Amino acid sequence: MTASQHMVQANGLRFRTMVDGPASGDMFILLHGFPEGAESWSKQVDALAQAGALAVAPDMRGYGLSDAPGRVEDYRLETLVKDVAGIIEAFGRSSAHVAGHDWGAMVAWFFAGRHPEMTKTLTVLSVGHPVALAEAAAHDEDQKERSRYIGLFLVEGKAESVLSEDDHRRLRRMLGSAMPPSIVEHFVRSLSKPGRLTAGLNYYRANLSRERAWTDLRRDLKVVAPTVLLWGDQDPALGRWQAESTMNYVTGDYRLEVLEGAGHWLQFERPAEVTRSLVKAITQ
Repeated sequence: MTASQHMVQANGLRFRTMVDGPASGDMFILLHGFPEGAESWSKQVDALAQAGALAVAPDMRGYGLSDAPGRVEDYRLETLVKDVAGIIEAFGRSSAHVAGHDWGAMVAWFFAGRHPEMTKTLTVLSVGHPVALAEAAAHDEDQKERSRYIGLFLVEGKAESVLSEDDHRRLRRMLGSAMPPSIVEHFVRSLSKPGRLTAGLNYYRANLSRERAWTDLRRDLKVVAPTVLLWGDQDPALGRWQAESTMNYVTGDYRLEVLEGAGHWLQFERPAEVTRSLVKAITQ
């Protein structure tokens, strides 16, 4: 199957989406992270469509061909959650299976907590429950070290300069060798457009700045939907504490799948395992 491209209106913005699968199938929305785009889910969109789901992978606000508001506060988690609800409703649905990776995972956690009535299942890649991650960032020396890069991302102007110098060398290195070169080039080219790299960094600045001080992440956030966390034990940014302690913050059925030897870009490094978990969510 070949995904088609659709522009949809949601929460006052236009979002470009990759869509495949029968219109009558259960909807599965797939949320990407930084510094990616909808194409990070290409393999999974195809597999879900073949399994009978309507698979929808949007460019999140600020990315790809979706609109990119200019203010930092336009990227707060509560606003990103409204985006997801609006996209689901734009496809004529009142609920969906939800998956997310990296910042998409963070949005997915908050969406499932705020909208249990709209969340059929939750599948998150790499990022544990927000409270577990906040606790790890505050008390686990290993996680503190892994999260040091965030300090750079919060500095407006400097982060853009560092990440874009030498033909975006650091962005390319961040994406690593797990992705096909054509996909890396697509993501880098997209972020090189005026204002787009800043938009991606605004996810950090709107939610993790000193002024916010993890406030949103420390709120009581109960997730009752059946939930799976896939975590690579070689992830350079997200450590074991936040993954293993997530079980303490999920009230619904929950499973942790540790992908040994895997890093951060699980859709590319371990596509079969990721796809298997997603398909299982719609066939259980």
